[in-house]
Amino acid sequence: MMMDLQLLRTFLDVIDTGSFAAAADRLHVTQSAVSLRISRLEGQLGRPLFQRGKTGVTPTPAGREFRRHAAAILRSWDQARMQVGGAEVPSAALSIGAEVSLWSRLGFRWLDALATSEPRIALRSEVDGPEALMRRVAEGTLQVALTYAPAVRGGLDCAVLMEDDLILVSPWEDAQIADLKGRYVLADWGQDFLRFHESALPDLPVPDVQMAVGTLILRYIAARPLAAYVPARAVHSYVAAGQLFPVTDAPSFAQEIWAVWRNDIDPALRQTAQMALEATVAQAQADVAELIGDL
Repeated sequence: MMMDLQLLRTFLDVIDTGSFAAAADRLHVTQSAVSLRISRLEGQLGRPLFQRGKTGVTPTPAGREFRRHAAAILRSWDQARMQVGGAEVPSAALSIGAEVSLWSRLGFRWLDALATSEPRIALRSEVDGPEALMRRVAEGTLQVALTYAPAVRGGLDCAVLMEDDLILVSPWEDAQIADLKGRYVLADWGQDFLRFHESALPDLPVPDVQMAVGTLILRYIAARPLAAYVPARAVHSYVAAGQLFPVTDAPSFAQEIWAVWRNDIDPALRQTAQMALEATVAQAQADVAELIGDL
């Protein structure tokens, strides 16, 4: 019996998120579709893989055991597809994952640099949340990931690449923090940012409007009379156009960007990829320095 790879990916997403509903959101399908896929997989294996509860699902002993096999099957398939998918046999294959905001920040430039430095590398790119990225690197379906929230695990190497500066902007020129009460939206840039917000901005209470996806915040406030923390690299054109203005007395926040590598990557491939990434980071840092100087 041939096993559907879609079932395996759904199974891993359910384990990662802890619920059928959250996995459905991640996969952009209905919850009933996720439930049907898991039922089909359990039927093929002849074992229940999850215990269903009111607060979510947890893997059974069989589910925990099968997780390792599912990840290995997907990893082998991805590697095989990358190596035989082209007319010319590639010299190496590299699977890269990143959070959505880091693709435009670093990921696309990194792919360009890799394609220039070693045209015969087969590249595969993925986007996901930080927890899923760490799980996929640990399991081997990704070889390296760019993230704001690394996880220290055996078999992984974590290194800080650079800092992403977040600044508070508003649609009002010469605005100060005291002017923003009731006209501010909180973007969730992670736990470190939320701790910074609590300590550095005690007079700016947590507003009723919050956005869990920080990458969407700039589009949101650009069309509304609201202030928010946004990446300095992304706001320059809005400031130049007179749509947004830095809040004069607000501190900035430096958010670390990390690269997480599997430590079993071929050393030559790792060296090539790391050199291309370092060149990409150097260019990004130079661009940000120029933008912040303008701001």
